[in-house]
Amino acid sequence: MMTGLATVLREATAALEGISPTPRLDAELLLAHALGIDRSAMLLRLRDLTAPDSYNGLLARRMADEPVAYITGIQAFWDLDLCVTPDVLIPRSDSETLLEAAVDWVGENNAPMQIADLGTGSGALLLAALSIFPDAVGIGLDASPSALAVARDNAQRLHFADRARFELRDWTTAVWAEGLGRFDLILCNPPYIEDAAALAPMVSDHEPHSALFAGAEGLNDYRILIPSLRHLLNAGGVAFFEIGHNQSNSVRALGAEAGYLTELRHDLAGNPRVIRFSLGIEE
Repeated sequence: MMTGLATVLREATAALEGISPTPRLDAELLLAHALGIDRSAMLLRLRDLTAPDSYNGLLARRMADEPVAYITGIQAFWDLDLCVTPDVLIPRSDSETLLEAAVDWVGENNAPMQIADLGTGSGALLLAALSIFPDAVGIGLDASPSALAVARDNAQRLHFADRARFELRDWTTAVWAEGLGRFDLILCNPPYIEDAAALAPMVSDHEPHSALFAGAEGLNDYRILIPSLRHLLNAGGVAFFEIGHNQSNSVRALGAEAGYLTELRHDLAGNPRVIRFSLGIEE
């Protein structure tokens, strides 16, 4: 057994410098996972706990650029702790901007009763939305059976199984939206990275490429999904799409071509992050 958690964390943090933008946090999360306790509880007990030998293996995986979320199997998103695997994209805090935009919109409109999450992955957006809107039900769509298995597991574990259902749907097929019905709120974080973009090894070597890349301009999925909104939204319904930092003009133009008014929202870092599509009055 290794001893001295403060020393262990200091050495692990130094080892992760240059590999992770958050070396201390990563070291703490991995150590708490190895101990099988909450990170906050661990930090309160640095003097009376010992680090298990398994921590060395976890640290080695992180030093090889494997994301912490895949090592621990857990990623915090909104107010939920989601299980994640390499079959799904790791939910990121930037995507919470979609939910913040939806909450602000509902502040001036009726709360949604029917919600759809296009490309649900781990179920992050749908399950977070259901936690926000307790009277709503929703559906999550994905082209990956493995991703849907993760989403269903999260719904069951977080007690949303009676309000969330998941279906295998591939929007690159002509009949992908048949029989879905209509929705008051649609959330979507589609693939939007240019095929030639250079990504950090932590992303490119571990996260599913089908959830990342979308053609030469990163716009392939928007070109399919945005025209489909007219057949999926209820009267007065609204859709929120995540975008890349340099895509706001292109995606808004696609919305205008489809007859939608749009509004751009920035994330906490000030980057263009979400576009709202509606048939209401543009702000």
